[in-house]
Amino acid sequence: MPTLPPGPRSTLLTTYEVARKPYEAMHAWRARYGDPFSCSTINGQVVSTAEPELIRELFTAKPELFEPFASAAMTPFFGASSLLLLEGEAHRRERKLLTPPFHGERMRAYGEIMVAAARRAAADLSPGQPFTGIDLGARISFEVIVRAVFGVEDPARVREFTELLMATLDAALPIFMFATAFHKAPFGLGPWAKYQRVSARVDELLYRQIAEIRPQAAGREDILSLMLQARYDDGESMSDAHVRDELRTLLIAGHETTAITLAWALERVHRSPAVLERLLAEIDGTNGSAEELAKLPYLGAVIDETLRMSPVIEVVFRKLKQPWRFAGYDLPAGVAIAPAITLVHMREDLYPEPERFRPERMLERKPGPFEYLPFGGGNRRCIGAAFSHYEARIVLGTLLREWSLALREPGPVAVVRRSVTLGPKTGVRMAMVGARPIS
Repeated sequence: MPTLPPGPRSTLLTTYEVARKPYEAMHAWRARYGDPFSCSTINGQVVSTAEPELIRELFTAKPELFEPFASAAMTPFFGASSLLLLEGEAHRRERKLLTPPFHGERMRAYGEIMVAAARRAAADLSPGQPFTGIDLGARISFEVIVRAVFGVEDPARVREFTELLMATLDAALPIFMFATAFHKAPFGLGPWAKYQRVSARVDELLYRQIAEIRPQAAGREDILSLMLQARYDDGESMSDAHVRDELRTLLIAGHETTAITLAWALERVHRSPAVLERLLAEIDGTNGSAEELAKLPYLGAVIDETLRMSPVIEVVFRKLKQPWRFAGYDLPAGVAIAPAITLVHMREDLYPEPERFRPERMLERKPGPFEYLPFGGGNRRCIGAAFSHYEARIVLGTLLREWSLALREPGPVAVVRRSVTLGPKTGVRMAMVGARPIS
């Protein structure tokens, strides 16, 4: 019995195709080699599947079997104490500590911050002014992170944080995420040196904010304050460096999720007149508050369907720490198993007419956790999934309720690699039409 499923074997070509055109490459490999298939990348051997039962087996396996994938390449961005890079008991302990701020009443406390950020961003656009959905979404998402997560309140400091955070993420080239070989700065020059400089400035701002908030954290609702007040089971609190790592994680993993989802939602909705009409009828029946928008079923279905068709990441990884039998193969330690989100979401048997944007399907049948994976799954499912989905609903609902927007894309928008994420190549070009009359 072979230890690996069939698949492409050229490491450089495979890595290039995954980096440049993951949707097309993965569909082609599954069609040619079957499911599961394997491929060799510069970060190691990967076995991919789009079979829900195999995904169930993976997500319900003992967490001790696995470790983070490509952690060496990711550490400079997230930090060694990041939840994304921890494993075993350390990961369980961290996740337990960080879960409460992202659920229930704690999360809903940030709703009006999201509404206000969306209003400010849209109000700065003049009638007829062009913009891209991803730039608008990024501006809104950054403000939400700075205010709701970092706890910054002064408008001047919000701008300072936002501008520097945007510069840092612009400097984080996608190629840096694939291997440490690209983390080189000869003579202090080049793209990696530029990233290190702006990243160091972000750290300075974060440490300054942590120092200011720590003495007054009690009674505050921002996520930074909740982190500073949180205690592990043994009574220990998080160090400043540890808090910094989690703030960086929330920034990098969180901001693009909302921005990309908003851009795709705007594109899909404005290309589907019947969807837009039904969505506006639902939204117009509210007073525009976050509380009411969050309860709208069709608005939620629009976000769900957007994430099905255009997930922000194409796969999630589980890297084996020891040999494991999977799908009839005796996989060796070091191999990563990767449920292919884009392939699962395009299965005809799960989602009839999968290329069609039809939010109603999400109201007709709730897909299972091994069939719908925009935020991953199992014990490593994105801790900010509920926050991100909530923000996307609130922001999209606010924008469509209060402004008329026009799509300026003549045809389908291609998908490109942005960092670890995938997004619209053009950013989704649009234009502001003007304010909508609100009764």
